[in-house]
Amino acid sequence: MPPPAGQRVPADAQAPAGAARPSRTAAVIPAAGRGVRLGPGAPKALRTLSGTPMLIHAVRAMAASRAVSLVVVVAPPDGAPAVKNLLDAHALPERTDYVVVPGGETRQESVRLGLQVLPEDVATVLVHDAARPLVPVDTVDAVIEAVRGGAPAVVPAVPLADTVKEVEPSAVPGAPEPVLSTPVRARLRAVQTPQGFDRDTLLRAHATVVFDGEGATDDAGMVERLGEPVVVVPGHEEAFKVTRPLDLVLAEAVLARRRANDGF
Repeated sequence: MPPPAGQRVPADAQAPAGAARPSRTAAVIPAAGRGVRLGPGAPKALRTLSGTPMLIHAVRAMAASRAVSLVVVVAPPDGAPAVKNLLDAHALPERTDYVVVPGGETRQESVRLGLQVLPEDVATVLVHDAARPLVPVDTVDAVIEAVRGGAPAVVPAVPLADTVKEVEPSAVPGAPEPVLSTPVRARLRAVQTPQGFDRDTLLRAHATVVFDGEGATDDAGMVERLGEPVVVVPGHEEAFKVTRPLDLVLAEAVLARRRANDGF
């Protein structure tokens, strides 16, 4: 399917029919959510960090990898033109093309709509949260390398610092909840994005599995439901998800440190 009118067109889209083209890596960034935990105002992905929308930081984080040649941004259903204008106004590496498409009512539907516009020569797909704007390029590259090395699904993750308890959820908010078990912390990881996939595996997952809030809460969980292996590579503490006002303060601090250390 060709990209929507007005979008930047991949440089190799005009290659002669039948010409051999190397497989490429694309990133899909679902950014259609409202982010209610950050309070009223603009959608979460459009909140600013150091004067730049989080979405732009997230797109640049994907484009920082030399392996990523296309970024698909899935915008709010009624906000695709505004998001396209936003991307047009911010510099991205020349080697990186981008497409903006309207999203759906759910994250799964938005990712699926993003997958539908990928060129045929894309073999490796990253799915990245717009709310993780500061993921380092080394983490992105590690995910891509593991997929290209043969893993059908790869997630970056970090060990947990806190002990975790499984509880019986209370029907009354704030009421005491009985503990059911204490998982072994050494076996637990906090999963981040970008999650990386063999394209055919991810398409099959979206065609057959539904997010259910329990076993399949992300794209990697959907692949697990297929019975396919998912592997973990080291994540990074700066790839945290911005969901609360305090996270915005931490993200600003990370950006300030980067500017001080290396002129980011």
